[in-house]
Amino acid sequence: MRSVVLVGGFGTRLRPLTASTPKQMLPLVDRPMIEWVLAGLARHGIDEAVLALGYRPEAFQRAYPDSVCAGVRLVYAVEPEPLDTAGAVGFAAAEAGIDERFVVVNGDVLTDLDLSALLELHEDAHRRLGAEGTIALHRVADPSAFGVVPTDADGRVVAFVEKPPPGEAPTDLINAGTYILEPSVLDRVEAGRRVSVEREVFPAMVADRTLFAHDDGGVYWIDTGTPAQYLDAMLDLVEGRRGYRPDAVSATATVDPSAVVERSVVMAGATVGAAAIVRNSALLPGASVADGATVEDSVVGPGAEIGSGAGVIGGSVLGDGVVVEAGTVVDGQRIPDPEGA
Repeated sequence: MRSVVLVGGFGTRLRPLTASTPKQMLPLVDRPMIEWVLAGLARHGIDEAVLALGYRPEAFQRAYPDSVCAGVRLVYAVEPEPLDTAGAVGFAAAEAGIDERFVVVNGDVLTDLDLSALLELHEDAHRRLGAEGTIALHRVADPSAFGVVPTDADGRVVAFVEKPPPGEAPTDLINAGTYILEPSVLDRVEAGRRVSVEREVFPAMVADRTLFAHDDGGVYWIDTGTPAQYLDAMLDLVEGRRGYRPDAVSATATVDPSAVVERSVVMAGATVGAAAIVRNSALLPGASVADGATVEDSVVGPGAEIGSGAGVIGGSVLGDGVVVEAGTVVDGQRIPDPEGA
């Protein structure tokens, strides 16, 4: 079984962390995000993944020069220009020669979905009801930021409503970013132009009554597309919500005995000085927090330096190598400012 993994986006919502790094190559505690995604696929028999690349593809190619990641063989499909979600899937499938049933996943979604069970449901719907595609659904409190997917008693999708206004969603089940598709779906994607799976391909399949969907049963699911969600995904890992529990403080990090580190991730080579406080935050590789400094509810990028007595608080995000001078307070800011990047 093969999968197309969508990793070509610019990661705009995560800037400045993604100014020079694709979001799926950002570290999640002890390894890049893409490794967590592919390991989840491997557990359900996916042995080859086609990475649909666009933004900084060389970062993936350098990291996995032998074209293997988390035990999964990689095929690199680099878009010549942004092709949107369906366009990216179509391009990647053509590059890899996919001509049979395959799986599509969003590379910035972490989930404990039982993909094997979803494959069985799709096979049944394909055989009995002519299903061309099956979507995993996830229940959320506020579906207004997502595509919502009402279904009938057979699991057939009856509408595909992208980002409905608050309070107007027909269901609280959202598109969870995992799809099982028959190769016939590729015929619906016009080559060489931007095509949206959510706004074009899926609605056309709904009209033809060939799109199905199923609730994931409330398993773990998170979209890591914002700094707050990215941080939550890391804290979920170190708090054991995903089963495997990596160390919150890397063995190669240095934390002064007088420092306070609470509910935080301190990655490889990072340092925390005397009487410093790091709380509800993440220090990415090589970041340093000097004596008496405070980091709360924030993400400190690789190699960033926080001076003595400084404060980085209120959901701030520091990019690679940013220096916060001693005594300075950064509150709710992104440095450098993504608008000026």
